[in-house]
Amino acid sequence: MLKISGEALQGGMGFGVDPQVLRFVAREVAAVMVKGVQVAIVVGGGNYFRGANAWDGLERATADNIGMLATCMNALSLQAALESAGVVTRVQTAIEMREIAEPYIRRRAVRHLDKGRVVIFGGGTGNPFFTTDTAAALRAAEIGADAFFKATKVDGVYDCDPNKHPDAKLHRKLSYKQVTTQDLDVMDQTAITLCKENSIPVVVFNLTKAGNIIKALTGHPGAIGTTVDEEGEEGDSDCDEAPAASDADAHLMYDAASM
Repeated sequence: MLKISGEALQGGMGFGVDPQVLRFVAREVAAVMVKGVQVAIVVGGGNYFRGANAWDGLERATADNIGMLATCMNALSLQAALESAGVVTRVQTAIEMREIAEPYIRRRAVRHLDKGRVVIFGGGTGNPFFTTDTAAALRAAEIGADAFFKATKVDGVYDCDPNKHPDAKLHRKLSYKQVTTQDLDVMDQTAITLCKENSIPVVVFNLTKAGNIIKALTGHPGAIGTTVDEEGEEGDSDCDEAPAASDADAHLMYDAASM
């Protein structure tokens, strides 16, 4: 299961989707598919609209519904990019829109994956008050995914904000318990709990570096980003010095709902 944030898809544009980012992701996923890996994708919608940022007078439930529609726009954009790269792709949405996408049906999704197609899940969970991280964790559990790969614009999970703390450490391994007890914003608590209860390891990595998607999805997650699983690691050996952070990375992992 590959989760891509809406913010990652907008690249440096500040809004909407950057065609160069779409083509980059499509090439990386196509290279993975050649190796026989089954790939499902959940996309966020924060590049268009975020329910958590609803203005006064707009109910949160309505705002979340708008955000779910935004994820469907991203799903269709990514499908077009993947199919241009020669990857057969299906979009399934939690909110029915049969004229442009299939409704989410678990057995049909698994069948698509077995046939070597990429499946993109849009519409979140179909319910307000749940993030797309939770939607990705839920779909990962439903389809029996081996791992949850969270693609962001930063290298992984830090012990503090490296923009403010030059000595910040990049965690290489964490346990589910460490994420919850240390209040690390890898993803929201509902999503991390779903992963823990279904023994789905989580890998947080930088989408923008060429080859990272291939490394992650072909069984080399330990070489990149941060891995969260049942065991984790103790002590300082699982941390690296933080690289110099750019302004584009300032949000880091501190706004889980945006990823």
